[in-house]
Order: sequence, then structure tokens, then C-alpha cells
Amino acid sequence: MKPLNRALLSTLAVLAAAPLAAQTDRLAVNTGPGADAPAAAADTTTPGKTASILAPTAMAPVPVVVGSPAAGAIGEFEPAKQGGEFNGLQLQIGGAFAQTWQSLDHETGAANVAMGNIRPGFNLASANLNLGAQLARGIRVDLESYMASRHHNEFWVKGGFATIDASPFDVPVLNRIMEYTTIRAGHMEINYGDAHFRRSDNGNTIRNPFIENYVLDAFTTEIGAEVMVRGPFGSFVMGGVTSGENKGNVKEGAVDASPAFLGKLGFDRQVSPLLRLRLTGSLYSAESSPAVTLYGGDRTGSRYWGVMEDTTSLKAGTAFTNGRVNPGFSNEITARQINPYVEFGNLELFGVIEWASGKAAAAEERREINQLAGDVVYRLFNDRVYVGGRWNQVKGDFAGQENLTVTRTAISAGWFLTRNLLTKAEFVQQDYDGFAATDIRNGGQFRGIAIEGVIAF
Repeated sequence: MKPLNRALLSTLAVLAAAPLAAQTDRLAVNTGPGADAPAAAADTTTPGKTASILAPTAMAPVPVVVGSPAAGAIGEFEPAKQGGEFNGLQLQIGGAFAQTWQSLDHETGAANVAMGNIRPGFNLASANLNLGAQLARGIRVDLESYMASRHHNEFWVKGGFATIDASPFDVPVLNRIMEYTTIRAGHMEINYGDAHFRRSDNGNTIRNPFIENYVLDAFTTEIGAEVMVRGPFGSFVMGGVTSGENKGNVKEGAVDASPAFLGKLGFDRQVSPLLRLRLTGSLYSAESSPAVTLYGGDRTGSRYWGVMEDTTSLKAGTAFTNGRVNPGFSNEITARQINPYVEFGNLELFGVIEWASGKAAAAEERREINQLAGDVVYRLFNDRVYVGGRWNQVKGDFAGQENLTVTRTAISAGWFLTRNLLTKAEFVQQDYDGFAATDIRNGGQFRGIAIEGVIAF
């Protein structure tokens, strides 16, 4: 590996050990008497001595806050900057649960392919568990886990990371810098594009107005660090560096392991009580990696079970990304995403303009793929009910095939019984064009309805 790459990865390892921040004003549940007590006072056992932060102290019961920032909120992208008064260690617990019912039909124009028989029914439920701790003023840590998912039915960790929103040292120049700066470090969901804020994340689907994510699903977790600086008029800029893989790896291999770099530039401004405007541009680039997973990093699975599978695949039950496409840029990749977002009264518009190029390690030439998507959502009755429509198309070259097109149209409606409980329904149709005569997706199509209940807090 080049000396520069080794130096970057070493720096990244140090940053990944740092803390972070983002408080939440959810309902607090005290664990017992004294739970609201302030942080431990200075050590008075030795005259003139100030207590060390490492010294043992009498521990008051830690207050528990029900609700995790990981659940997010409708219309929320990057969490607001925090760092107010700190009243002692605080534990936060949150979770999410989703249950889906589907009635989907599929067909193919491919020769000699026996489509798997699927029937209406319930899919396996999925669940998340999120734990967080406010450690100091503007410093918090989060642990996000999947309790059950389509691809992994056992309990497993999505990631753990720290956020710093305030200077841990009371130095005027650092305090001034941290008024505008947020640092995240650890194993975390990277902030590439805005679509990942609206996607279904296993059991947590409450921020997605639809049942499934985009056809080209840009989402992955990597070990790294991101630094965001917020400017005037809602502007911000973010830069980050990651390991370029979705898990830790120290083994030398046939492919060089170089860091991946990402950046985002944009603004998000409430122009008037009726109008909010947001526009961002994002970049992700990896020169060489043993396993880039930007378009294959979701290991929980799609919401459309069994579609576009033959009888053998359906019986094996190993497919879990039905309806999505992965261009296979597993070694080199350059990806860009532009996202306009508009709220005008009850009307919400969101767009995805994305183009990427890359290749697998064994490929000689890079390939290209593009994605366009548009969401229109109208919310009623103080955001308790919504109706929406989505158009999503992906065009490009996949491994061994060129000039392919996948188009999805979805119409949805949802009802928030409470802010944490959502029921939604969707009609979807997806068409495949340009695939090889023996590919099951040749002239392929699936359509039907899906209904989902979600709890997230």
C-alpha cells in the first residue's frame, strides 16, 4: 500500500476513537430518586484538590430518555447542531419495528425461465434497537443495532459512533470553531446524498413515505470520520474520509486498499413560514478498495419479497435485494448525487439526480450508471395523513450487459396514528428493459400492493 494511504488510514483510526454530539428533547423517564441530580461535585476529601474525571465517585441513578435521534423525524436531514447545558450523564434508548404484508405478481419474457410462485402474505418482521449516551456538553455516543432483519435474523450491530458538537476543552478559539462545526467518527452510516435520510432502514421506516427504497439504493456503513461546518443562510459543507469498506479488514490482498473520500455542499433554509428550500450536492470516491459497497451496503433486505426470482432462487431463499440493482462497482467508484427538496405549505417535493462510474477488480474498463427519481408528497390534517407518488428510473451498463433500464412507479398513502406509529399502503409497478434473452429480468415486470405498520421512537 502507498505510504500516503497508510498515513490516511492511521489518522482515520485515531479519529474513529473520538466522541460526538446531538441531544434530543424527548420524554425523560427517571430511574429512581436522585435521577435529576447534577453531575458529581469536585472531590473534597483532599483540601485544595479538584476531582479527576477518572476518579471514582458516588454514582446517582442515570436518567433515561425514551427516544433516540436515530429514529429521525419527517423532513429531517442532518440533525440540528446541539451543545447546550450539560446536567450529567444521560442514557437514551429507542427502537423501531415494522411489519409488512404484500400482494405482488411478477412475470418475465426470458426464455426457459420458470418464475417462482409467490402469494399474498406477511413478510418477516424487522426490528431495530438504538442506545445513546450524552457524555458531556455537546458530546454523545450512539450504538445502532438490528434485532432482526430479512438477511440476518439474529441480533447484530449496524454501527457505533461518536458526535462532537462542542469543544471538550474550554479554550476560546476552540469554542468559537465548534459553534459552527460538527464531527462524527466511528463505524457509521456515511452522509452521501440526501436519499439515505428518507430510506427504510430495516425496522425504522417511519421517515420513508413509501414502502421500499430507491432502485439504486445508495447506503453503506463504513469506518471513518466526517467534519461538517455550518455557514450563514443555512449553508454547510462537509468532508470525510473512510476505510472504503463496510467492515474492518487488515489482510493484504490482491487489491490495494485505499481510503474513500466523500463530501457534501448545500443549503437548507426556511425562507418563509410556508416555504423551505434545500439543495445539496454529494460526492463519494474510492480509487481502490477490496469491497466498495455504496450500492450494496444494505444487509437487511428490500421490502418486496420474492419478486423476479425463479423457482430455484425462491426455494433457496438467499436473495434479499429484490427490486433493487447493484452495478457492481466493488473496486473503483466515483459517485455524485444532487438532491433538491422543497416544502411549500403541505406540499413536499424531493428529487434524486445521480450518476456514477466504476468497476470491479477483474474488469478492464469502467462502466456508467445514472438514476433519476422524484417524490411528490402532500400532507394533510397537521401531517397526520399523506398521499404521495414516486417515479424512479435507473439506466446504464451492468456487468456483462449494456444499455439497461429499470423503471418504477409507486403511489402511496399513510396515516400517523401518533407521531411514532404509522400505517402506510402502496401500489407499485416496476419494469425491466434491455436485459439479455436468458436473464430473468428480460421483459420483466412486477406489480401489486404492500401495506406496512411502523413503530419508531
